[in-house]
Amino acid sequence: MFSNILIYFVIVPILMLGGLALCRNIKQIRAVAVAGSLVLIGLSVYLLVEYLAQRAVNPDAPMLFTGSWTWFKALNINLAVGVDGVSIAMIVLTSIIIFAGSFASWKIDNARAFFLWLILLSTGVYGFFISVDLFTMFMFYEVALIPMYLLIGVWGTGRKEYSAMKLTLMLMGGSAFLMLGLIGIYYNTEMPDGSHTWNIIQIAHEGHIEKGWQYFLFPMTFVGFGVLGAMFPFHTWSPDGHACAPTAVSMLHAGVLMKLGGYGCFRVAMYLMPEAANDLAWIFLILTGISVVYGAFSACVQTDLKYINAYSSVSHCGLVLFAILMINQTAMTGAVMQMLSHGLMTALFFALIGMIYGRTHTRDIRQMGGLMKIIPYLAVCYVIAGFASLGLPGLSGFVAEMTIFVGSFQQGMSEYLAGAGSLRLVFTIVACCSIVITAVYILRVVGKLLLGPVQDKHHLELTDGTWWERLSTVTLIVSVAAIGCFPNFFAGLIRDTFSGELFEAVKMNIF
Repeated sequence: MFSNILIYFVIVPILMLGGLALCRNIKQIRAVAVAGSLVLIGLSVYLLVEYLAQRAVNPDAPMLFTGSWTWFKALNINLAVGVDGVSIAMIVLTSIIIFAGSFASWKIDNARAFFLWLILLSTGVYGFFISVDLFTMFMFYEVALIPMYLLIGVWGTGRKEYSAMKLTLMLMGGSAFLMLGLIGIYYNTEMPDGSHTWNIIQIAHEGHIEKGWQYFLFPMTFVGFGVLGAMFPFHTWSPDGHACAPTAVSMLHAGVLMKLGGYGCFRVAMYLMPEAANDLAWIFLILTGISVVYGAFSACVQTDLKYINAYSSVSHCGLVLFAILMINQTAMTGAVMQMLSHGLMTALFFALIGMIYGRTHTRDIRQMGGLMKIIPYLAVCYVIAGFASLGLPGLSGFVAEMTIFVGSFQQGMSEYLAGAGSLRLVFTIVACCSIVITAVYILRVVGKLLLGPVQDKHHLELTDGTWWERLSTVTLIVSVAAIGCFPNFFAGLIRDTFSGELFEAVKMNIF
């Protein structure tokens, strides 16, 4: 069983949990957290290299590194794993953010318990991305969600109990829809031998879900995952949760956990029920289009740094779901690149906000100013994160958003010229307007936070970034720049998902 490298993405975090339980002091806790995150980054890089080598030899395989071990035979539940280009991208993203988050939490109180819950969350995230069994995927999905309640409720700030409860209840509500949808897929998939299966590859490649059931199950699975993806009107848990969460939790929450929503919509709803996705996409295009614009406008009127970035995340994650629903190869590639880009830049934002808050003891931009000359390193990092968010060429936000808009315009114009309506074209134009709104709130924050006169004389005594803070931010900035400067590598990795044998099984109903 342990010959499959993917299993180690669950084993290593579990070993980290055991190591943390044995730690006696803060130095040992930090050592376990950093060593474990370095091992996970090493595994991610090794997996990426091996994946590229095997994909070159076997370009049409639906997934690589597949394996399956029986767990509960009566219901055909297996620990089934496998990855494609999208899964690899998400695994690498998770490893980078866990590494950066470990250093961002260098001074956290009650560190052992904090890292125990944080690593348990990351165990669920890794397990979710490597699973191809729907039941196992849902189990890891819940493992990733449960720690959020304690991480926010215990280590958070402000209305932390309210925010933790609101987040938990809304995400559990989404999970209820999702569970019913997955059970429906299991029992209503027609396999050639008459059996039932949870395996995504088998369902997409060999099975078929009757169209009437697709119309019922697609909304349930898309909404179930869409709640975690902060889709309007189910987004309200996200700003409160972000605002009250500790720094590393906000980084992992916005950078990785919300990506489970977009990944699940893509991997389950779109792959397994393409006919319903094609026919019902217009409903969710309207909701996600509202998310994109509403999130950007809401960020413009906020004064709390975390709320600004939280509503920005609603807008950017809405753009991910929007692009997936375009059902176009270019737009869907852009959606995954946007997940990568947003994950890195929002983790950078939340890390910097936590560092600034730890010095100024406020997140209200009206009480800050002139920080560029007081803490120049952190200020420059914040400007870089802002430029990535508003789509400056050379950074990840530009290539991700341009890929989405090109693919969306392509699909919208094709439908319009074919006489199939102009809904996609209209909402693409509306989504493009969000770029301008993003520039407004980013430049507004930079102007109030970093420029102008110093608002509080005590801020003149602030110290700039420490070595662990610099290591955390540099890791994220280099990653953001890498995607912006070498987009073809990442786009090529992701496009493999849309050109393999698995996609051939469903694309006749999509394109």
